[in-house]
Amino acid sequence: MEWLRHQPLCLLFLVIAVGCGLERVPVIHKTLGSAIVLFVGLLAGAIDPELRLPRELYELGLLLFVYTIGISCGPAFFRTFRANLPSNYLALSVIAIVAVTIILIAPVLNISSATAAGFFAGCLTNTPALAALTEKLAISGATDAAVVEPIVGYSIAYPISILAVIGAIRLTVLLCKIDYATESKRLVALGATSESIVNVTVRVMRDDLAHLPIGVLFVGNGWRALLGRRLRGAEETLVHRDTCLCADDLVSVIGTEEDVQAVVDFLGKIEPDITLGVHREHYDNRRIFLSNSQHFGRRIGDLNLLQKFEAIITRVRRGDLDFLAAADLILEPGDRLRVVAPRSQMKALSEYLGDSYKALSEVDYFSFSLGLILGFVLGQVPLPSPPGYELRLGIAGGPLIAALILGWVGRTGSLVWTLPYSANMTLRQVGMVIFLAGVGTRAGHSFLTTLVAGGWQLMLIGLLIVFTATVVTLVIGHRLLQIPMSVMIGVVAGMQTQPALLSYATQQTGNDSPSVGYASVYPLAMLGKILLAQAILMGLS
Repeated sequence: MEWLRHQPLCLLFLVIAVGCGLERVPVIHKTLGSAIVLFVGLLAGAIDPELRLPRELYELGLLLFVYTIGISCGPAFFRTFRANLPSNYLALSVIAIVAVTIILIAPVLNISSATAAGFFAGCLTNTPALAALTEKLAISGATDAAVVEPIVGYSIAYPISILAVIGAIRLTVLLCKIDYATESKRLVALGATSESIVNVTVRVMRDDLAHLPIGVLFVGNGWRALLGRRLRGAEETLVHRDTCLCADDLVSVIGTEEDVQAVVDFLGKIEPDITLGVHREHYDNRRIFLSNSQHFGRRIGDLNLLQKFEAIITRVRRGDLDFLAAADLILEPGDRLRVVAPRSQMKALSEYLGDSYKALSEVDYFSFSLGLILGFVLGQVPLPSPPGYELRLGIAGGPLIAALILGWVGRTGSLVWTLPYSANMTLRQVGMVIFLAGVGTRAGHSFLTTLVAGGWQLMLIGLLIVFTATVVTLVIGHRLLQIPMSVMIGVVAGMQTQPALLSYATQQTGNDSPSVGYASVYPLAMLGKILLAQAILMGLS
C-alpha cells in the first residue's frame, strides 16, 4: 500500500485491469459495462484514502472521451436535428423535471448541494456532468472533502439507475404489448432505419427502356437502390447514369430488400441462379480501405471513379454497419469501400484510395490537438447566468460542442477533423476508463462513509425517480408522439447517455432501431445534464 501511494500510474492500471477483468462476467457486463472500473476505484479508495490518482490524469481521460463522442456524432446530429426536435424536447423536459425533483427533496434529505448535484448526474448516468461539478468545485477553491461530495452522490445513484431503466423498459413493453418485428418492418418502409443490404441479379423483361438512361429512371421512380453490373450477351459492363437497358439484359441490383423489390417490380424478374461478377476475367471486386486523407470528408460522387478508373463503389462498411454507396454519402477515415473495377485498374485505384493499414492507424495529432484546445477554451467561456453565479460548459461540455461542430464540418482545407473509426473507439474507451478510475479512487473513502451512514435510502429514492421518469418518457413518446417503441427505448438510452443501455435495447429489438433514437438525443441530453448539474449546485448553495 505504501508503494502504491507513490506510484499513481501503477495504481491506475491496476484499477483498470481489475475492473476490466470483472467486466467479463456476463451479469456485470450487461448491467454496468465499463462503469465497473468506477467501483473498483471506489474500493481502492475505501481501503486506503491515500490511494488516489491526480486530478489532471482523470481530466485528460474525460477530454478524450467527450471529444471522440462529439466527432463521431456530429454529422448525424446536425443532419437530423430538425426531424428529431420532438424527441429532444421530450428528453430535455424529463431531465429538467428530474433536476427540479432533486432540488425539492435535497433539503428534506439533508444532503449538501454538491451531493445533490452528483446524485442528479448519477440518476442520469452522466459522467461528464460529474466532471463539470468536480471541476467547478476545484476551481472555486473548495476543500478536497467538498470536491468528492458529487462523486459520492453519483456513485450511490449510478448502479441502481441502470437497473431502474431496464426494469421500466421491460414493464412498459409488456404493458403496451410491443411487437418489435412488426415495428422494424414499418421503420424500414419509412426509411427511418437500415436493413441488411442484398445483391440480386434481375433480368430485364421490358422492351421500352432502350432509350431511357438509368439516371432518368432513378429520378422518375425515386429508387434508392444501386445498379452495379450489366450483362448483355457475353459483354459485361458497369452501369452508370447514361446506361440504357434492353430486354433480356441481366443487371445486378444492390440495396435493402424493400428498395431492391421496387426496382425488380419495374424491370422484370429476379434470376436466383445467376450471379454477376463470378467470372473476373475483366472486372474484379474487392474491399479497399480509405486511408488517403485527401478524400476524407468528401462525397462519393466527388471521387469521379467512373471517369478516372471505370470503377464504381457499391457499398461502404463503417465499423460494423454497411451503407449503400449513395453519391452524397460523406466518406470518413477507415471506411471500407466495396469497389468494382477492371482488373487492370485495381492497383491504381487502390493507390488512389490509400488501402493502407499503417496510414489508417495514424491519427493526425495536429488537428486532434487543435480541436481539443478549441474545446478547452470554449469550455472556459462564462455563459449567461444569474448575478452572483458563473456557469461554464467546462472540460466536459466545451470539447463536446467543439467536436460536434468539427465532426460535422469534416475538414477545413488540409485539416481533417474526423478520426478513423478504430482510433476513435480506442481513444474513447481509454479516456472513459482513465476518468472512472480517477474519480473512483478519490471518492472511495467518502462513498463508504456515506453508504454506512444511510446512503441506501438515497439509493432507493434514486431508483424511484429514474423508474418513474423512464416510464413517463416511454409512454409519452410512444402514445402521444407516435414514436415506435423500438426507437423510444433508444431515446431513453440517449437521455441517460448510457451505452450499456443502448446495447441492452439493441439486444431486445434485434435491429438497429434503438441507435436511431439514441443518436437523436444524445448530444443535447449530454449538454443539458452538464448545465443542469451545475445549476443544482448553484441553486442549493
